[in-house]
Amino acid sequence: MTDPATPDRPRRLRLIISLAAAGLVLLAFIGVGVYGLLTGPAGRPAPDPGGTSRPGTMTPTPGGAASPSTPTLAPLPATKDPEVFARALAQALFTWDTFTTLTPQDHRAVILEAADPSGEETPGLIGDLDKYLPSASTWRSLQEYRTAQTLTIDRLWVPDQWDQAVEAADGQIADGLIAFTVEGTRHRTGVWFDQPVTSEHPVTFTMFLSCPPATEQCVLLRLSQLDNPLR
Repeated sequence: MTDPATPDRPRRLRLIISLAAAGLVLLAFIGVGVYGLLTGPAGRPAPDPGGTSRPGTMTPTPGGAASPSTPTLAPLPATKDPEVFARALAQALFTWDTFTTLTPQDHRAVILEAADPSGEETPGLIGDLDKYLPSASTWRSLQEYRTAQTLTIDRLWVPDQWDQAVEAADGQIADGLIAFTVEGTRHRTGVWFDQPVTSEHPVTFTMFLSCPPATEQCVLLRLSQLDNPLR
């Protein structure tokens, strides 16, 4: 029998979003897509997202006749250590290679496998992931340029605003719920007119996790809007 004095877990999880709406946590869960095509070297036109040439430009073609590789994606670690899980999750969100047989759905599936097992936060998390992973159409466009992406984590920490939110919640946030903010650099490589090109962009975001004792192992609840993290 459930103790009526103890808030049920779904209620505690939804409190995170309630705190955001109340302004105690400066977080937005709805963002804009950030996946543009890799820009070409200075003085050359950028690839057109629609897959067609702009007036007066050339359409770049992939170099050589290599075939996509067939890699496999490792699952996120089954760990009780929130920092270990957070670092692995950040890499899973930002590490991909379009010149493989993998799809955005494959990358999404790995992350959702490590989501809240109750399913309460899954609908929101699915929407969050739409802002982090390329859409199917963008993925196909990026494949033309063999675009791959990796992440360098420069800093990972529990933000002060999360501590403030926990204090303001007065015990309503379960032990084990934690937020990590990541500052890093997103690296992209690709092929432009048969020449390798690279680009780098700073990226910041916050992930909300549930770890023991709230859950048996660390799982992902939600993601902040990209580049609008807790500080």
